[in-house]
Amino acid sequence: MDLSVVILNYNVRYFLELCLHSVKAATASIDAEIIVVDNNSADDSCNMVKQLFPEVILIENKENLGFSKGNNQGVAIAKGDYVCILNPDTVVSEDVFFKLLEFSKTKENLGIVGCKLIDGSGMFLPESKRNIPVVKVALQKIRGNSANYYANHVQENEVAKVEILVGAFMFMKRTVYNQLKGFDEDYFMYGEDIDLSYKAIKAGFNNYYVGTTAMIHYKGESTLKDTNYAKRFYGAMQIFYKKHFKSNIVFDVFVWLGINLAYLFRKNPNKVKKVSKNMYAFSNMKAQFLSEKLNKKVLVINSISDINDQSTVVFDPSSMRYKEIVSNMIYLSKKKDISFRILMNNSNFIIGSDSSNNRGEVITF
Repeated sequence: MDLSVVILNYNVRYFLELCLHSVKAATASIDAEIIVVDNNSADDSCNMVKQLFPEVILIENKENLGFSKGNNQGVAIAKGDYVCILNPDTVVSEDVFFKLLEFSKTKENLGIVGCKLIDGSGMFLPESKRNIPVVKVALQKIRGNSANYYANHVQENEVAKVEILVGAFMFMKRTVYNQLKGFDEDYFMYGEDIDLSYKAIKAGFNNYYVGTTAMIHYKGESTLKDTNYAKRFYGAMQIFYKKHFKSNIVFDVFVWLGINLAYLFRKNPNKVKKVSKNMYAFSNMKAQFLSEKLNKKVLVINSISDINDQSTVVFDPSSMRYKEIVSNMIYLSKKKDISFRILMNNSNFIIGSDSSNNRGEVITF
C-alpha cells in the first residue's frame, strides 16, 4: 500500500465529512487507506463516518487523548509506505497526494513534506512554511512580529527545503515517522508539529515545502480565542524549549518570563465581518435550492469573471473539481469582501470561513 491518510477528529462533524469527500477524490487512483481517529466527539462524527464512509477505518476513543497521542494511534495501525497527517477542517486538491508521492521518490534523506495552505477566504497561510522558533524569534512572534518566524525567503508557489511545517498537513515515509517516534505525547495540543519537524532536522532529514499544490485549511493558524487555548499554546512552547534548547537556569528563567509576559500582554485578533450583497452559484439547480433554503436570491453564473466585489460564491464539488475550487478561491481573493462557501451534493449544510482569524462556519438546513 502506498499511502495512509490519518485524520484526527474532535467535534467537527461537517468539516470532517467535506474533508473525507476530498480525500476520497484525491486517493481514487492511489493504493491508499483512510484512518479517522475520533477523540470522543460529542457530535455525530462517528455515526456519519460509519454511514457515509464505511470503507474508512475508524478508531473511537472514549476520551480526548490530545493531538499527539491520537495521531500516533492512527499511524500505529497504518499500512501505507507513506503517511499523511491531516486536519479534519481541510479540503485537499485531487493532485496533492499523487504529486507528493512522485516528489518524494526523487529525494534522499527525505523528512517531512508540506504543501501550500490557504484559508477559507483564499489567502495564503504563512504557517505553511516556518523557521525554527529559536527563543528570540519565538518571542518576537508572540509579541506580534512574525518577520523571522515564517520562512519568507521561500515564495508561496516555490518548492524548497524548509525547517518547520504545519501539523494540519504533514506527509512523510512511515518509517521516518516511526524512527522519530512520532509526535511527542508530552504535548497535548499545539507545538507538536514544531517538535516533530525539528526532530527530523536533528536526525539528518530534509524537510520540504511544495508550493505547487494547494489545499484549504479553514481554521488557519490557531488564534488566541480564550484563556485555556493561550495557556496550552504557551505551555507547549515551554515544553519545546525545555526539550531542545535548555542550557542553564538563567536561560530557563528568561524563556519562562518572556513566554508568560507574552501571554499576559497578548492581543486578541479582530474577527472579520464581510459585507456580501450578492450570492452566486454555478447551476440553476443549486441556485434554486439555496434560494429556498436560505430565503434569499441566489444568482447563477457561468464564469468567475462575472463575480463582483462584496459577494458570496458557493462552490459545488459535484460540478467542479476541488483543485479548481482552490484555484478559483486564490484568484478571487483579490476582490473586495469576497466570501466562499462549499455545498456538497445531497447534503444539508454549507461550509465556509471568511479569514484565518475566524473558525470555519457551518450553516445547516
